[in-house]
Amino acid sequence: MPLHFLLDQPVDAAPGETVTLTGTEAHHAATVRRVRVGEEVTVGDGRGAWLTGSVESVAPREVVVRIDGRTDAAPPRPRIVLVQALAKGDRDELAVQAATELGVDEIVPWQAARSVSRWDAAKAAKGRARWATIVREAAKQAHRAWVPEVAELTTTAALARRAAASVVLILEPAATERLSALTVEPAEERDIVLVVGPEGGIAAEELDALTAAGARLVRLGETVLRTSTAGPAALAVVSTALGRW
Repeated sequence: MPLHFLLDQPVDAAPGETVTLTGTEAHHAATVRRVRVGEEVTVGDGRGAWLTGSVESVAPREVVVRIDGRTDAAPPRPRIVLVQALAKGDRDELAVQAATELGVDEIVPWQAARSVSRWDAAKAAKGRARWATIVREAAKQAHRAWVPEVAELTTTAALARRAAASVVLILEPAATERLSALTVEPAEERDIVLVVGPEGGIAAEELDALTAAGARLVRLGETVLRTSTAGPAALAVVSTALGRW
């Protein structure tokens, strides 16, 4: 499979024209991946544009690609959203990386009551930027036409409000309903939101607030998964239900 690269802005180039990789992406292409003139590559903008072409010139800070073909992928409907509670170490980052590779459409960091990791305003900005970097690299590795959005840090109250317009599914080991029993209508337009708690689980008052707003409790099998694996596992189940897999 050809190497894939991402532009930092929307692209309107057509076959026969060229696009130019600059900055860190050019460095990655020229120095790390060592692309050569004439090599076939793909280039995207993370917003649906998908270009195929061949490398026309290579320099450390500029790689030019001549476009042979273009397709534009429509955004997925319904969208799958992962609400990932902040976790200690790199467990939340592992979840973000795997979920991106598996096809998530938006990732929302959540300051849950039992989150050991706490983000103040400064940490929230840095944390969101860090997650966005992880998402971009994972989307590029997975050859995704759309790069998921990383939303701002959310609260339980904000999640409850979101339940009014979305299908919110809370991953809870004690739930009686299996996620594998999920059925989705072909015409469903609402986001499917998967909520994953921190290491200590989701607090009872949070479960009450979310279910009162319309969220459903679902479980994944008989075992208890880590916060780093629950989201990606649920994403695979939902993707299968939607016929994406």
